[in-house]
Amino acid sequence: MKMKLGRMAVWFVLAGAVFVSFCRAESANVARAFGSAVADAVDKAMPAVVVIRTEGVVYHSARAVPFGPVYGIPERLAGQGSGVIVSREGHVLTSHHVIRNAGEIQVALHDGTQYPAKMIGSDPLTDLAVLRIEAPAGVEFTPIEVADSDKVRIGEFAIAIGSPFSLDSSVTLGVVSQKGRSVGVLPYEDFIQTDAPINPGNSGGALVDVDGRMIGINAVIQTGSPYARGNIGIGFAVPANMAMRIAESLMRTGRAERPWLGIRLRDVAGGGQAVDGVEVGEVLGNTPAAAGGLKAGDRILSVDGVEVEDSRAVQRTVFKRKLGESVRLRIIREGRELEFEIVTEAMPDLGRLEK
Repeated sequence: MKMKLGRMAVWFVLAGAVFVSFCRAESANVARAFGSAVADAVDKAMPAVVVIRTEGVVYHSARAVPFGPVYGIPERLAGQGSGVIVSREGHVLTSHHVIRNAGEIQVALHDGTQYPAKMIGSDPLTDLAVLRIEAPAGVEFTPIEVADSDKVRIGEFAIAIGSPFSLDSSVTLGVVSQKGRSVGVLPYEDFIQTDAPINPGNSGGALVDVDGRMIGINAVIQTGSPYARGNIGIGFAVPANMAMRIAESLMRTGRAERPWLGIRLRDVAGGGQAVDGVEVGEVLGNTPAAAGGLKAGDRILSVDGVEVEDSRAVQRTVFKRKLGESVRLRIIREGRELEFEIVTEAMPDLGRLEK
């Protein structure tokens, strides 16, 4: 009996050793497989990510003597950022602040080839811009594959590709930390938050998924203090769906066409109590909202079936619609719940809008 127990103990030890070795091997294989998947995604996306170098001149006012004439002293500024090729013709999507005040723009491809570029249009409200690479006739470019950013899930892996601190073609890895973020730096915000390190120079570069598809344009970083430049694990990207809508509008017309309803909204302070919906403060004349029957004082409860708690939520949902698409609003008016379908139009120049 003792002999049998001894043999069983030996077998258990051997089986345990084999199992541990198997687990280690499996772990190593899983890690290797994941690393290979990330590398494949980078190989796929990298040719579409470019370095953007800019030069511009700004003038500073100065006087030679008190009450004398004012002189403009020129200062030449050089900058660098990133961009993403979005068409075979060489259109590059980037951040507006990367090319702001740029007089000359140079684009460097992944293989080191450099071309001049010109600006097609920009949209400061979403911090996006489109360039066109000025290449010889017949040159075709490899555009990035674009994912549906509405389907991106919190917790998915995200890869940031760009040129931080002048280090070309750098890659960092993290996860999607949250969606629909608003941080108060732009009028239109619907950021994807990620902990993939994004640093100065990454702006305009691609945030991609593990399939190498673009899910966002890297835009904003959170730093530890106003005097710090490094990343602390909180970065923000413009969702690919929004970015591509703006890019297509800029490529087509040279300006950003965004959908609107023609209402001014206000968030109502609840005084510590729950407040349902967002109040329509004003309905502008000759707008989709006016034609659809909305009135000042209406309380919006939901947009396209999604409950809204503040004006930004309404704005984000409407902005996701294409021009000419309808938006379904559920409202409260004088104690009654009503539903409206309003067809979006392109936002006009508000300075010329007739009230």
